Amino acid sequence: MTIATRLPLEANGVNFSVKDEIRDYWTNRAETFDLSFGHRIRTDAELSAWVSLFRRHGRIAAGSRVLELASVTGEITRVLTRIGCDIDAIDLCEAMIERARRKHPETCVRFHLGDAENTMMADNAYDAVVCRHLVWTLVDPVAAFADWWRVLKPGGRLVIADGDWVSATALSRFLLTVSRMLDRLRGIRPLWDQAAHERIMAKVHFREGLKARELHLMLADAGFTGVQLDTLSCVRRRQWRAATWSERLRLAATYGGRTFLLSATKPAA
Repeated sequence: MTIATRLPLEANGVNFSVKDEIRDYWTNRAETFDLSFGHRIRTDAELSAWVSLFRRHGRIAAGSRVLELASVTGEITRVLTRIGCDIDAIDLCEAMIERARRKHPETCVRFHLGDAENTMMADNAYDAVVCRHLVWTLVDPVAAFADWWRVLKPGGRLVIADGDWVSATALSRFLLTVSRMLDRLRGIRPLWDQAAHERIMAKVHFREGLKARELHLMLADAGFTGVQLDTLSCVRRRQWRAATWSERLRLAATYGGRTFLLSATKPAA
């Protein structure tokens, strides 16, 4: 996940920023990132479902120029290489990029250490801009959406796969509690620092949860049109088949529209 805007705070008497915090957090997560449910694409069936979604929503094909934001260990990069895209992939963490490069020696992928809210890529350069599990972490989404608009070609598509990881019903809280209990019984320890996660979450724009409707309106304000929404049900069904019971409980906890794929167009001039 990539967070860009610098917000000063004091940490151990040294000037520190949200970007520094997020970089440290995900650098520490890099080694175990693919072990977390929903990060690694485990089966060819799930990979095929992602390919279908990105082809349809991104309107991309072999040879399309695509900018992947917050590429982490290169899982969505796998989707784009399966399609045959020409890819620039950006992430804030060197440790994530190192793992992604090992997965992708292909010459069609160029990995960049950079900032998803300020990509520094050329104007009107890409047929599509894509990301998964990034937007909920943005500090300044207005600036980010303006930058993504800038780098898209007229008629290009923005594809965002994300969710509301904050809001919870009584049922979803119960399911997550049981999931954690099952993990403890099996001796599985948490893969992330929950306290650090919560500190970062308190500083991002969507700290109350990313809602598809709010995102739709913000993209419209940024000038995007032709917004389409998908529930990701085709991906979830395939994830369910490969999941443990603990993971299935976590997956069930996010039913009801909390995860989604949203796509939009930069209108042709």
